[in-house]
Amino acid sequence: MAEQTGDKSEAPTPKRRREARERGQVARSADLTAAAVILGALLLLNWTGGGMMLALQESMRRAIGARNLHDFSASGAVTALVDIALPVLRSLAPMLGGLVLVAVVVNLLQVGFLFSTQRLAPDLGGINPVKGVQKLLGGGRGIVGLLMNLLKLSLVTAAGYSAVHGRLGEIVSVQALDFGQVFVFGAGLVFDVGVRIAVILLVLAIIDYAWQRFRFERDLRMTKQEVKEELKTMEGDPLIKQRRRQLQLQRAMQRARQSVPGADVIVTNPTEFAVALKYDSATMHAPKVVAKGADLLAQRIREIAIEHGIPIVQRPPLARALYRLVDVGQEIPEQFYNAVAEILAFVYRVGGERRRERTPQTASAS
Repeated sequence: MAEQTGDKSEAPTPKRRREARERGQVARSADLTAAAVILGALLLLNWTGGGMMLALQESMRRAIGARNLHDFSASGAVTALVDIALPVLRSLAPMLGGLVLVAVVVNLLQVGFLFSTQRLAPDLGGINPVKGVQKLLGGGRGIVGLLMNLLKLSLVTAAGYSAVHGRLGEIVSVQALDFGQVFVFGAGLVFDVGVRIAVILLVLAIIDYAWQRFRFERDLRMTKQEVKEELKTMEGDPLIKQRRRQLQLQRAMQRARQSVPGADVIVTNPTEFAVALKYDSATMHAPKVVAKGADLLAQRIREIAIEHGIPIVQRPPLARALYRLVDVGQEIPEQFYNAVAEILAFVYRVGGERRRERTPQTASAS
């Protein structure tokens, strides 16, 4: 019933996940990156703020220096601009570099290394105000987003109020302080309010990321029919696979009809496997597998052997080992020399003088 109604009850396949990632569809929260960058900016500003203030003072001193006030040429203006901006840029470098690093690390933790050109394609529907309103009010996603934004606004307001409310007396008495004291007090108050707000935004962003992952996994889920179609696409149509197996079996039987009549012996399991061996001391270092098969092909090899009077010897362990370890056209490994030599010696002895003349020297010597 679920398949008929199209309910997405199946977990997404690796192929579906890979295709979604190639399209740039991943579980990601922009709020998490923004919150981490805000918190990182506040902490870096608290760490580098003193150096930035000294750099600003140095730049102001250079700006109003006697050399800059007397040289009004173009080259002098460029030199003065570089001279003034250099201390500020040098002091800003740790903070800017730290913010870039925070943003990169947070994004890597969310989605890993990902580059998709499809996300760069323009989407004119994204600037349609009607669709924007429908997206905001229609469905559960819009309602969840609206509630999340209201929660953010409420918590940010509460955090700001809690940071200021307990220090109203200090704020009122700030008029009695000098400029330096006012600046230090104001910077400390802003830092306190900012950190509280940033922590709250970070917690909410983590919740939002968990929601994004849940929604992403839910959207990727598939119906039973979609899973069947994808498996059929990946593995091939069952009818085509069956036809391919039939053609492979036919080709194997054709090779068996050509190779088995020239074999010296057939080693069997006795019914599951059949391996045809041939040995010629003039051209081979060791006996060679000229044909092998399992089940139906093994039966056909035995039938061909009976038709041409090829001896069939039952050695189940040897037959299984040769079938699994030795390909058609390869000589047997040294580990099988003794066992195969015994079989060939027996076959040649029973077959008479003609086969005894072809006794395998290498195999028997081993």
